[in-house]
Amino acid sequence: MRPAEPAESGKRPRIGHNTTHMSDPLRDHLERILHWDEAHVDFDTAVNGIPPACRGALPPGFEHSAWQLLEHMRIAQRDLLNFTTSATYSHDLTWPDDYWPKTAAPPDDAAWDESVALFRLDRRAFQVLVSDPSFDPFAKVPTGQPHQTGLRSILLIVDHNAYHLGQLVAVRRALGIWK
Repeated sequence: MRPAEPAESGKRPRIGHNTTHMSDPLRDHLERILHWDEAHVDFDTAVNGIPPACRGALPPGFEHSAWQLLEHMRIAQRDLLNFTTSATYSHDLTWPDDYWPKTAAPPDDAAWDESVALFRLDRRAFQVLVSDPSFDPFAKVPTGQPHQTGLRSILLIVDHNAYHLGQLVAVRRALGIWK
């Protein structure tokens, strides 16, 4: 690990980017934060128990239904996972059109169940990625810019999902289907 720069230099200390010395607590925390349920509601609590008839409901004053929020989180998380891990990643999705479903309601119950399952699967893939000792969270992602690191991707998806989970809970409250 590279030593920190002296404080007298006027620069912030620089942490080394050698994963062979990266602590296991950091990996553990990154894995846990992807399934965070300590500071706010977790994904499973937010999506479980939404009656099929309410999944496409749009309460007054809200821009998105539960379905639209779920599917948006799934699409964005999948895209970011691909961006983070694929050396052949190509940004084929157009913002915002391809990141949001076209309809307020899922086509059927199977589409809802599939979206929930795929979200969980991709979240687990991120968790497996960060627990892999060969994953360097400080390294640039394969097709990204120098500032686009694995750690940035993890923090971005955690932040993105937390924001939309809050919206999902607000939609549920407005619909009267939150405990």
